[in-house]
Amino acid sequence: MKICVYGAGAIGGYLAGRLAKGGAELSLVARGPHLAALRAEGLTVRMAEDVLHSRPAASDRPADLGPQDAVVVCTKVPALGSVAEGIGPLLGPDTAVVFVTNGIPWWYFDRHGGEAEGARIPEVDPGDAIRRAVGVERTLGGVVYAASAVTSPGVVEVSSRTSKLILGEPNGERSARAMALAAAFKAGGLPCSVSPDIRSEVWGKLLNNLANGPLCLLTRRNIRDTFNDPILNEAALKTVEEGLAVAAAMGRHVSSTAQERIALSAQIPHKPSILQDLELGRPMEIDALFSVPLRLARERDVPTPTLSLLVTLATHAAEAAGLYRRG
Repeated sequence: MKICVYGAGAIGGYLAGRLAKGGAELSLVARGPHLAALRAEGLTVRMAEDVLHSRPAASDRPADLGPQDAVVVCTKVPALGSVAEGIGPLLGPDTAVVFVTNGIPWWYFDRHGGEAEGARIPEVDPGDAIRRAVGVERTLGGVVYAASAVTSPGVVEVSSRTSKLILGEPNGERSARAMALAAAFKAGGLPCSVSPDIRSEVWGKLLNNLANGPLCLLTRRNIRDTFNDPILNEAALKTVEEGLAVAAAMGRHVSSTAQERIALSAQIPHKPSILQDLELGRPMEIDALFSVPLRLARERDVPTPTLSLLVTLATHAAEAAGLYRRG
């Protein structure tokens, strides 16, 4: 299977390493020093149990790589505009595009036949740029659990002991293309399933982001050190409880409790991606992770006092760093 990972950073690099191990015909879209290292030394993914090394084709010009069977988009949401500009040469007539991104995705209200079918989320796709470039019919959702970071150009380190990827068609179908992609990841040793309800999976991951993102951004510390403070741990619990209420108002059921979710991540010495972005001076995913869920809560009259306070503080921190500007 010919697969391109668009955005081979912490998550994209990890997924690429798994795909390469599984034998996919792999290529990467990357840039800067990371791209130079990928070309010179290849991709290295360091995990507790293994080290994966591969030498996939890599370029900052998608036209160099040609049409693919599938494209796995792993950029941060603020970079989707540049993806829209560049992805065209990778798309053949039947190319599937999987968006493995955090937060509420641009396609959330598409192909589900329910409330607000086809509604836009302009905060994450201004001007419908990615919608026009890719199209809803090509699109699959992706939710990944993997605590990873780029520790040096061409090198990704994974600190979580377990990881998994969940794929899903927006219409809930267990399609042949989704199953084929899942098989490609499983061949590389990554647990990967196809969900009939990818939106509930989106909310499940988003609850983690809501719990640790604002707090770790404000403390400038990793999840374990932040959650070890009992007051901050209680704030994280309240945030997840509020997020569960928003998900329920959206008609989405997340199985685990707030306590279970906090307990699963409380001992991981990992800095959330939004804190990594702050420290590295990269545009921050405030809208997809924080602003849109709060807007959805307001539209459905769901009270979110703790989440609203933490998101407001986090937003001010991002603005003060010059890494986010309100629309």
